[in-house]
Amino acid sequence: MLTRLNNAIRNQRISREFGIDALCEVLETYLPQEQVDEVRHAYEFGAERHEGQFRKSGEAYIYHPLAVAKILAEMHLDHTTLMAAILHDVVEDTDVTLAEVSDHFGRDVAALVDGVSKLDRAQFQTKAEVQAESFRKLLLAMTQDIRVILVKLADRLHNMRTLGSMPHPKRRKIARETLDIYAPIAQRLGIHTMRVELEDLGFANLYPKRYDVLARAVAEVSGNRRNLIREVEQTLSKALRDEGIGASVVGRQKNLYSIYLKMRRKHLRFLDVMDLYGFRLIVKRIDDCYRALGVVHHVYKPIGELFNDFIATPKVNGYQSLHTTLVGPGGIKIEVQIRTRDMHHISESGIAAHWQYKLGGGGAKAPQVRAREWLTGLLEMDHAPGNSLEFLENVKIDLFPDEVYVFTPKGQIRRLPRGATPVDFAYSVHTELGNHCVATRVNHHLAPLSVQLRNGDTVEIIGAKHARPNAAWLNFVKTAKARTSIRSYLKNLRDDEAIRLGRRLLERSLDELGLAGRVLKGEGADLVLQKLELDDMEDLYASIGLGRRLAPLVARLFLEPAGQSSAIEMVAPLAIQGTEGLIVEYGRCCHPIPGDPIRGHVSMGRGIVIHRVDCKSGIQNRKGGPHDWVSLSWSPDVQGDFNVELRIQGPNQRGFLATVATEIADAGSSIENVNMADRSSGMADMRINITVRDRIHLAQVMRGLRRLDIVERVQRS
Repeated sequence: MLTRLNNAIRNQRISREFGIDALCEVLETYLPQEQVDEVRHAYEFGAERHEGQFRKSGEAYIYHPLAVAKILAEMHLDHTTLMAAILHDVVEDTDVTLAEVSDHFGRDVAALVDGVSKLDRAQFQTKAEVQAESFRKLLLAMTQDIRVILVKLADRLHNMRTLGSMPHPKRRKIARETLDIYAPIAQRLGIHTMRVELEDLGFANLYPKRYDVLARAVAEVSGNRRNLIREVEQTLSKALRDEGIGASVVGRQKNLYSIYLKMRRKHLRFLDVMDLYGFRLIVKRIDDCYRALGVVHHVYKPIGELFNDFIATPKVNGYQSLHTTLVGPGGIKIEVQIRTRDMHHISESGIAAHWQYKLGGGGAKAPQVRAREWLTGLLEMDHAPGNSLEFLENVKIDLFPDEVYVFTPKGQIRRLPRGATPVDFAYSVHTELGNHCVATRVNHHLAPLSVQLRNGDTVEIIGAKHARPNAAWLNFVKTAKARTSIRSYLKNLRDDEAIRLGRRLLERSLDELGLAGRVLKGEGADLVLQKLELDDMEDLYASIGLGRRLAPLVARLFLEPAGQSSAIEMVAPLAIQGTEGLIVEYGRCCHPIPGDPIRGHVSMGRGIVIHRVDCKSGIQNRKGGPHDWVSLSWSPDVQGDFNVELRIQGPNQRGFLATVATEIADAGSSIENVNMADRSSGMADMRINITVRDRIHLAQVMRGLRRLDIVERVQRS
């Protein structure tokens, strides 16, 4: 009885705050009456379908979608979005179908509801797959209509506000998901107010003790400095007014989660985090921003290295503002942000500013355009091979863009995450440019593809038609687009190469056993495929090419259907053309090049690893019987450049490396890597990796090096 009474009282209180009448009062301030009536009709439909359903906190379920709709109404979203917000759970939690929603409220509302609805868990094996695939569905629906994610963010925000009724493990799980995915999405879309609340609520539920300790510490400091904000506001307002600049100055305290992240990232104690206070200066025009900056720097001493001009170079989510950090009263660091009113609207509402404000010029378009660019990238990631878990990880990588700003040779600005490389830059321009890049110039100087770019760098990509992505790039690229594009290209390339190489290996092994290629067709082949549990011959070729099966052993399976029981002597070895790509590796222990006697070791999952016949390291490190080795030779028309290591010795004097490098370049070779040993003895002992076409080319390079007076000894490692 007492429980029912408490629930009734709670429902009355919630109805006053989140009931349909309270929602309509907000809507009537910016929507025409006929649209408000449509929203009320959606409420009546949803309330009827959710009748008898209650949340864990005890209130009627319908108050949750109403609360979601009110969050969106405060952002001045259109009536279609509000109807979808009210109905966002009817398909998932009741027997209503999407077709019914479409019939009653139109296809747009149904599409939004479908985008927010989760997937059927029975379709997947693990809960992680369900979550990842649901998130994938959400983001891809978002590419069709950005309002999908706005409904989902509002849904998550209200769930976080009412998370107290959940058991602690569930609260931690939801909080972690919020901090990992939903708060970063809000930031990426520029919705500052929602992002801050999601972060603080997530922090409070994920680390409640840390949150309480930090909240108490901030409250104590704020109490000791309660007059600081008022003093700075008054001082800056007067200085701006004296210069004839109309501006509003608003002081604020940084949110707890951002303080916590700064303490963790920079390994600071709370007392060492000085810039707890921020001030916003909102002016009329862009030129007023720069005039106000001069006034602020005159009043308080600026810290030069802590200035950012996000007006000239906006953030990836369209955010624009001038940021400067000053030494305020009593030596306290304060952060000041200077922006126009339009910039402030976009900063607070991000993508929602499109509906909330009728902004002129490009201001309203900025978050829309940037969001569309990001969503286009999501579509490219979805088209790449891989499961939903990989897609989710790639999106997470893309959601934390601590940016650097670099320039194309024509002066266009590209935004990349901190730590990005020229390969990331190439893929950000165009996927084909990334796939075919071979070298780069950074600030007009040749640089490695793995170099990390810095703010202001000018990056030029050098491409070649024959070039293709290198698997080693995955070790240093930072952007999700680059990572996905490389994996996609390599996977497709690897499959095709594996099939071609596997067929060659199997045909060679069949020839060695006296079997012609005709046994690869017909009933005999079907029996072998059945025994190996494979669907078709391409699967068999691919498994051989990738090293999962040994061609000589597979060939023996064809003996019985062919009516033979013994093999004949080996014939000519398999010819290496140099174009086999990822299915063939060259041993790093001996660096074989065309002209060297070679043989191959069949490695599970790696294909064939080629060694020189006299390579002791390759023999000692390979386990298995003689069938693990394949007889190889170089094809007469072998192509490509091959790595080889030289050991070069000479006096330890200035210009030694430069002289050697010049001679190598003049000989038509390029340097891949250089290692210098201890030079305390007065001798330079250098191991250098270069590329050559064959043994003849290598001999030419070595002769040229030996002719140098500065070089005392050259030998191949």
